[in-house]
Amino acid sequence: MERNEILARLRERIVRFAASKLSRDSAEDLAQEVLLVLHEKYATLERVEDLLPVSLEIARFKIMAARRKIVRRGEHLQATVDDLPLATHDPNPFEQAERRQRVERLEAAMAQLGERCREILRLKLEGCSFPEIQERMAVASLNTLYTWDFRCRKQLLELLGGHWNKAGKDSGK
Repeated sequence: MERNEILARLRERIVRFAASKLSRDSAEDLAQEVLLVLHEKYATLERVEDLLPVSLEIARFKIMAARRKIVRRGEHLQATVDDLPLATHDPNPFEQAERRQRVERLEAAMAQLGERCREILRLKLEGCSFPEIQERMAVASLNTLYTWDFRCRKQLLELLGGHWNKAGKDSGK
């Protein structure tokens, strides 16, 4: 049997061994790495009896290194994207009514705010930074704009009943 045939069979054995410890894709990659090491460093070994133990030992070391790398990166703690719930669910009628009520309360509260507050909030919602808002509103000091913003948000919160999420409801918080 030629060396190429031996390495092809050995590759299958390495993949099976690695797949018992890692995922199938990782096992395929690991087998290629092991064969590369065998080709570069152990070119003098010709017999299956010599190549098999060496290749499995190399695979074992590479598996341990892969596991250390996974733990070091924290990948073992991550959830797969496939397990995450889809955010595009249709709201039920109760959720739709609740959202409609929140929007109505927000619109009513916004109508009670002064023009300056409505303008600051509008520019913030458009994604403008505070220096950009300062320039557009011709405010002399950025600190003055921060103070206005704080007061506007505080006034809006009071108009909404003291709670951002449950506007107008007393939740005891």
